[in-house]
Amino acid sequence: MAGWRGRELHQRDGWRQSLTGDEAGALEAFAKSTEGREAETLHRDETALPGLSSLAKRLHDELEFGSGVVLLSGWPVDEWDRAATERAYWALASQLGTPVSQSAEGRRLFRVRDAGYAPGDPRFRGPMSSKRLSFHTDRCDVIAFLCLQPAAEGGATYLVSSEALRDELRRTDPETLRVLEGTFPYLRHTVDLGNERPYCEIPVFSECEGRFGAHFLRVLIDRADASDEAPSLSEPQRAALDRLEELAEDPAMHVTFDMARGDVLLVNNWTTFHRRSEFRDAEAPELRRELLRIWLSMDGNRPIDPRFADHFGATEAGAVRGGMRAIGG
Repeated sequence: MAGWRGRELHQRDGWRQSLTGDEAGALEAFAKSTEGREAETLHRDETALPGLSSLAKRLHDELEFGSGVVLLSGWPVDEWDRAATERAYWALASQLGTPVSQSAEGRRLFRVRDAGYAPGDPRFRGPMSSKRLSFHTDRCDVIAFLCLQPAAEGGATYLVSSEALRDELRRTDPETLRVLEGTFPYLRHTVDLGNERPYCEIPVFSECEGRFGAHFLRVLIDRADASDEAPSLSEPQRAALDRLEELAEDPAMHVTFDMARGDVLLVNNWTTFHRRSEFRDAEAPELRRELLRIWLSMDGNRPIDPRFADHFGATEAGAVRGGMRAIGG
């Protein structure tokens, strides 16, 4: 079950794992055999590595049926060049599912770093800044981060079980839970240029065929509320969102840690909210914080509520879903 509370996550056997020497060797051999290729050009049938089948099963089971979180350490980033690291990371992600688009250009391997864009710049996205991010989920089944370089200061990862949040609200505030099980408007993201819909309406908490699913990105809800293109929130909806964020920020509910160079963090978005603290970068460009991010549509994923169709596409179990539609796609 994914409904852990705070430091209970640390007691779970499967949430923290390490690459074995054989697994690292299989990835290194793959990176060498594909030298000269860009990661995103590698088709899934090329990345089917028998030496990673056991690792893929461990990761899948923990993400889908366990805590919903895995911190995988031991990635040999200091032994490979940047291109080899990207190819090996792509191969690992492809053991679990299908990488989906994270931009209007269809990019599936995204560099998370402070790009220096002003908040009013149409290219601005929270991950491309150094600011604190609030608890949220992304438009995919599982989000994967490879830490290439931590920040000089700050940039801590925060995780909270959305299933535990639901259970706590069911126990203490059922009216707020009822509101959060209804739909909320989401304005189209500023970089979601391939999406023809100005907004969609989806729930925060839901169940489908007995499987839990949560989705939450307050910034797009607030933009919808302020826009003439989407319905405004009711006062009970605003209060419910405030209560949800207040509960997620309770130290008894969440866990926080720093990712080290070479850590891979995988998070099931349907069971877990994540956020990042503000950070300060080093002056030297090579020492500035940088993560590689992949959005995954997981093999063997859960069915999700039909109300997610406008945002995710397919909702049935096992379907490829999520991501941003590329322009012209």
